[in-house]
Amino acid sequence: MVDERESITAKLCAFARAWHAIHERDKIFEDDLAFDFMGKEEYDAMYETVSRGFDGFDAPFSRADTEQIIAEYIAPIPLARIHFAENRLHDFAAKHGKIQYVICGAGSDTFLFRNDNPDIEIYEIDHPDTQRYKLERIRQLEWNIRKNVHFVPVDFEKQRMTEQLLKAGFDPQIPAFFSILGVTYYLTLDVFSDTLEQIAALSVPGSELVFDYPMKTGVFPERVRRLEQITASLGEHMRGGYDYNEVSRALYALGFQIDTYLPPEKVQAEYFAGRADRMKAFENVSLLSATYTAGYDFE
Repeated sequence: MVDERESITAKLCAFARAWHAIHERDKIFEDDLAFDFMGKEEYDAMYETVSRGFDGFDAPFSRADTEQIIAEYIAPIPLARIHFAENRLHDFAAKHGKIQYVICGAGSDTFLFRNDNPDIEIYEIDHPDTQRYKLERIRQLEWNIRKNVHFVPVDFEKQRMTEQLLKAGFDPQIPAFFSILGVTYYLTLDVFSDTLEQIAALSVPGSELVFDYPMKTGVFPERVRRLEQITASLGEHMRGGYDYNEVSRALYALGFQIDTYLPPEKVQAEYFAGRADRMKAFENVSLLSATYTAGYDFE
């Protein structure tokens, strides 16, 4: 089950989007609201966390070393996956007209304010604690929430996502686009498959799903092991990843057909090729989109 409480890694992903928007000319993805949403105090706190090596070193890294750590470890994964997801979303909206966009584990995502398409009905799913934090931040900023935005708090230990979405006005007869970004790293495939089953139960044929996931097999460089150490030092332990054949079987069993699969080398070619800086795709992270075609009998 997707259980995305407010976490340091979630804040680091928001920080990565803000940092990239401020410092990089060659943009992979531009979130021009990320810094404003975080605020300078929280942005600086996240920068300090990186600068001190995540382990609270007494002497922080130099600015150059800190920027290198951000570019090498923090920014590549969230930037590539949000570009992938939102590009697919825009294509989906252009094809279907009136759609629903469900962001699972929305965190500090700013799409609801960047979106200018009134035909996209937005549903943000998150743990109640995380959502309270976000709504309080919006209130502080005095940003207006449009009528096509719905906040759906879900305590995944006690509630089903399907039930809470339907209560919030989600219409299972309207095409829907689901994004689940940054979640699979901390879930076994069995647990993640329960979320996929709930999405399938809510989907009309033609609905689409996007997510990123770490690969279980392969010979990976030191950077992958170091990222796992970093997240563990922040209290969030990665679960080892999935094999593509396992993922594809789980999707097909639920009535999904994979239409775009980007393994790490294709993520590199799509988003990082030719960059002048040292930013590159992570060697164990894949991006995937799948379309629901029905065919699964839910009880």
